[in-house]
Amino acid sequence: MKLAFIIDQLDSIKIAKDSSYAMISEAVARNHQIHVLYQHDIVLTANQVVGFSRQLTFTDTPHRNGHWYRTTEPAVTPLHAFDAVLMRKDPPFDLEYIYSTYLLELARRQGAWIINDPGAIRDHNEKLAIMQFSEFAAPTLVTSQSPLIRTFLEEHQDIILKPLNGMGGAGVFRVHGTDHNLSVILETLTHYGTHTIMAQRFIPEIAQGDKRILLIAGKAVPYALARIPKPGETRGNLAAGGTGIAQPLSAKDSVIADTLGPEMLRRGLLLVGLDIIGDYLTEINVTSPTGMQEITQQTGLNVAALMLDTIEQHFQSGKQ
Repeated sequence: MKLAFIIDQLDSIKIAKDSSYAMISEAVARNHQIHVLYQHDIVLTANQVVGFSRQLTFTDTPHRNGHWYRTTEPAVTPLHAFDAVLMRKDPPFDLEYIYSTYLLELARRQGAWIINDPGAIRDHNEKLAIMQFSEFAAPTLVTSQSPLIRTFLEEHQDIILKPLNGMGGAGVFRVHGTDHNLSVILETLTHYGTHTIMAQRFIPEIAQGDKRILLIAGKAVPYALARIPKPGETRGNLAAGGTGIAQPLSAKDSVIADTLGPEMLRRGLLLVGLDIIGDYLTEINVTSPTGMQEITQQTGLNVAALMLDTIEQHFQSGKQ
């Protein structure tokens, strides 16, 4: 297959952890042809969505000095000329990201197979989407109004505040009822009442980890990656210093995954990362879910291979 990956700058990828790298590596091992594009490489010209793509190959010593790849010079290729295009650009989910989904949606109408479906990515804010499955969510408030957040804090006494467009735990605050920094935190996060944020009741089970469960074609990988906060932290994100520990799914994890899985697949979301703390669903990641390498390293289950199996099967059966 001829596969295109829309990703962040190659030199920024941490190959020991990155799930895009894991999928690329698995695809190379299967002799698929790999091309990479950056967000600004997607262009609409002459009524066609094309990409300035670079063919990627591995170097002979991929783990030495970070020089793990070679690429050709960019070449203009219609996106529908690839057998699959994997959208793996990390947030922030800003206007440029939204514009990319519009272009990718046009490409899909021109025959490209985009993973995940660009319209579904655009319609699934990774924080807000949990409220479509509110039976699994902790008490939640979404607003830009500081007085409402203060009332929510008075009710629950211990809450989490977070922006709606970030990743990796960036901009996330834990606030107590007696926090003397509350005013400045609210001013910063809401930009003086002009930006909408999310408030959630603090879930103390974060001490046992913020669990990442991967759904591939609607089915859960049988191991979650529990991201344990470092001492003094309430964020389990690996980017915030958390430690990832692979563990089997709990009974409640399986209920949540089995409920959401078929619906995510129906919406064209082939690869999804569910975040669960205790028994509560906290995020639905659809942009660039990660965690594959840590699960594989600790359990021996090749998660990237499961994803490539799915892509190959869907392509061969014409279900794209």
